[in-house]
Amino acid sequence: MINTKPQSYADGDTELAGEFFVGTAEPSGCRAGVMLVHGGAGLDDHARQQARRYAELGYVVLACDMLGRDIAGGPREQIIALLTQMRDDPDRLVRRARAGLDLLSRVQATGERMAVVGFCFGGLVALQLARSGAPIAAAVSIHGSLAARVHAGPGQVRARLLVCHGAMDPHVPLADVTAFAEEMNAAGADWQLNMYGGAQHGFTHTDAKPGATPGIAYHEQADTLSFAAARDFLARAFGNTR
Repeated sequence: MINTKPQSYADGDTELAGEFFVGTAEPSGCRAGVMLVHGGAGLDDHARQQARRYAELGYVVLACDMLGRDIAGGPREQIIALLTQMRDDPDRLVRRARAGLDLLSRVQATGERMAVVGFCFGGLVALQLARSGAPIAAAVSIHGSLAARVHAGPGQVRARLLVCHGAMDPHVPLADVTAFAEEMNAAGADWQLNMYGGAQHGFTHTDAKPGATPGIAYHEQADTLSFAAARDFLARAFGNTR
């Protein structure tokens, strides 16, 4: 069973509304923590489903809020403007994400072991946190954006990185994949990339129907394989065999 608890926190004057997911069957004591970062729609049902998925692995999961209280589900123009502002201002994006990490680190059950898993826009957040040198064990990007306004310098990336990418994703072209690989090699990062043939953008969204939104579709095999890869990757990063 997974317990959920809404959690208010803040980035400066901006009030944020996240949600904790914790399994009740796990033994008490310190557990590793995962911050799950939503996609472009904000903290929605997809993000909550994914947070529950990782909580079932035994982690304390914070589904964070990158937009602000009551923004998700609001006017799409407002949401796109916020996403664009954060994409174009990496310092602001990292500061907003660090507010969630700080909250997660204050939960005693997590100890000092934290990772970030992000989807779509959240993948960009996870990788940008890693580029900033944030004190996390791992960062996982699943059908996330790989392009960056600010690149990592040599030795700057402390986290292990996993990127799960759809080979037919028109929103993240192969040129971005190549540039990311070159950036991480130059930075000396510990990174790996999984590409899934036939998968487009948003391949973990079970309600994404082919053709409804160009370039976005659910892909069951890519969904299954990327979750298994992330599960095993986090276990190694945290030094356990969960």
